[in-house]
Amino acid sequence: MQARSRHAAARRLSQVGGYAEPANLTGKRESARRLAALLIVAAASTVVVTAAAIASPSPSPAVRRATATTWHAPRRLTQPRPATPQPTPTPPAPLTLTALDRESCPAKATACVDLTRHLTWLQSAGRVTFGPVQAEPGPPGSAHATPRGTFDVSWKAGANFVSNIYNEPMPWAVFFAPGGIAFHGGSLTIPSHGCVHLTDQNARYYNDHLPVGAEVVVF
Repeated sequence: MQARSRHAAARRLSQVGGYAEPANLTGKRESARRLAALLIVAAASTVVVTAAAIASPSPSPAVRRATATTWHAPRRLTQPRPATPQPTPTPPAPLTLTALDRESCPAKATACVDLTRHLTWLQSAGRVTFGPVQAEPGPPGSAHATPRGTFDVSWKAGANFVSNIYNEPMPWAVFFAPGGIAFHGGSLTIPSHGCVHLTDQNARYYNDHLPVGAEVVVF
């Protein structure tokens, strides 16, 4: 009786062992498959991360500096103001002679001077050949007033002539009256000491076109 019981127990143990061993193998195989799958996924992730790092190069130093610099709003450019148009200066009206001027200076005179209007001109046989141009005589009613009358050119000086009385330049002087009275270059705003001031250019023209002995009429 006891022998049969022992044999039955041994059979049951062998059956249990036979069932247990396949179950353990199956679990191990399943664990191995899971581990292999995890390793494959991890390896694939590593490859993807490495490829992304290679495909994205690091920013250049200039880019890094630019990203680190504080951004400032661009300055607004100020448009220059348009220049205010300057008025065109009106040229002075040309000097003209009156009927009184023509009557006061005879046709035989070569040079004429109007002390009232501060004008002078050159003429030939009564026809104006130069001018009229502005002149500055001596102040009327003073000791330096330019004398009125009819005179003749006595002598002429050059560009560097200086008065031996007033020690002042008298460029291109054309002397025509006693006391050193002459046409010459000088100021057109400051009265003379009795001479007839002209611009230097006009004084040179008078010097070139008024010969010694030419008649000068001052009125």
